[in-house]
Amino acid sequence: MSLVAGSYERFIWGYRLKHRQNFTLSPLFTFPSHQSTIKAVAVFGSAAVSGGYDDTIKIYDLTSSSEIGFLHQSSAITSLSFFAPPSLSSFPRNLFATDAEGFLSIYDADPFVHLKTLKVHKKGVNSLSVHPSGQLALTVGHDECLAMVNLVRGRRSFYCRLSKESSIVQFNETGEKFFMVADEKISIHESEDAKLIFELDNRKRVLCATPGSNGILFTGGEDRNVTAWDAASGKVAYSIEDAHAARVKGIVVLSKSSDSGEEDPYIVASASSDGVIRIWDVRMANKEKTNPLAEANTKSRLTCLAGSSIKSVRRLRVENSNPDENQEAAAMES
Repeated sequence: MSLVAGSYERFIWGYRLKHRQNFTLSPLFTFPSHQSTIKAVAVFGSAAVSGGYDDTIKIYDLTSSSEIGFLHQSSAITSLSFFAPPSLSSFPRNLFATDAEGFLSIYDADPFVHLKTLKVHKKGVNSLSVHPSGQLALTVGHDECLAMVNLVRGRRSFYCRLSKESSIVQFNETGEKFFMVADEKISIHESEDAKLIFELDNRKRVLCATPGSNGILFTGGEDRNVTAWDAASGKVAYSIEDAHAARVKGIVVLSKSSDSGEEDPYIVASASSDGVIRIWDVRMANKEKTNPLAEANTKSRLTCLAGSSIKSVRRLRVENSNPDENQEAAAMES
């Protein structure tokens, strides 16, 4: 299991989660990889990427713990996401990146080469989520709008104004539902027609969110908790109170329990703005005091966290290819 965190101080942090008798977070690398704050990270198998306000996506090979190349965009990177079909479950097929000018860029991940860039928002994109089928993606932007992108045709297929700007959009594990975050409010919708199912109130601002299995949605933010919401009932399933001493900036589901029993715990990682990364077995969340399985202190102001439990020893390749210089001409009109 691998974790990668980005920081305000431009450093990227890589860790390997090991489990023998106890869980330990072993450092993989630390790089001053960007020229400004790191905004987003993504991990899939042996591939990891980071993006920041220096308009650059850095690419890392986790098997060799090294930076192997970069991709350049015309403005600050706001979100990153890998996609892999079931036939390539151990290696990503595509990388998706959004930026502060409202563009979505699509890259092939084998090798890393630019395929297409299209305009999806009038202002910067806040968040991106790719459907498990890989056929469409949802984005929310600073223009207070929700957009749907047809990834098969490479064009925006839907665009509507929201009542309030959303900072996060995510499909659930199956793609049947999606959720959006606007400050302390979380709305859950049917993917087929965007029908509102529940609106959840977290009381304090939500800064990160990620789906789990069995309809669970994990959120973290200014309340310093890791909260698990039941999307079927719209209620809190359980919560790790005071998971961190500072606001939670990233949550990653690393391992999900299965029919194999207690030997496969449900492992969730969280990162806070004071630089601490912690590993939790959320089955222990209902106990009076939940202690982390492992933790690491980067001593930096963390801004984002990504991870993967997928094992891959495949070597990464990078071609010297960037988006077209004339993005505006190639982009779809908003």
